[in-house]
Amino acid sequence: MADAPAASWTAADVERLSAQGWRVELWKGQLLRMAPTGDVHGRVTWRLSRALDRYVEAHGLGQLWPAEAGFDLTRLDEAQQTVLAPDIAFVRAERVPPPVPGYAHVVPDLVVETASPTQSRQEMDGKAQQWLERGVPLVWVVWPTRRQVDEWYKGDTNPRALGTDDTLDGHEVVPGFRLPLADLFAA
Repeated sequence: MADAPAASWTAADVERLSAQGWRVELWKGQLLRMAPTGDVHGRVTWRLSRALDRYVEAHGLGQLWPAEAGFDLTRLDEAQQTVLAPDIAFVRAERVPPPVPGYAHVVPDLVVETASPTQSRQEMDGKAQQWLERGVPLVWVVWPTRRQVDEWYKGDTNPRALGTDDTLDGHEVVPGFRLPLADLFAA
């Protein structure tokens, strides 16, 4: 006799847990707990979010979502739901959905994940791959302690590593956006 399938969590469960103060994500029905972020993580993420938001707003390019806003990335052919929450998300103006209760069912055009000191390269590469698998064309993984950003494009198996001598570029996703990494990682 075959084993019964494991219980599958839903987007509604994630909403209920979030309302109770839990920080969680959902990957194909499996619940993933998230720890609170630390000081450096918060400062660097805020600095990038502020620069990106000012640029996007000034040029009418779309909508930014703040840290931990969840996105329902469940595909129509999937029985198990996926809800992920990046540190920053951007959706182009022509794709911004109307506000909905719960989680927006849209794939962001840009996702930023900021690594905490305890997160490994393997873990963060996995997060980037999850976003790419769901259709996000550009993912930035920010490493505050390394003063580095890994830039992932759809189809990449390895990121392009950018250091403090480089400039973060929005390419065709956020056209014209540029931020020197020395400014991002300034004390």
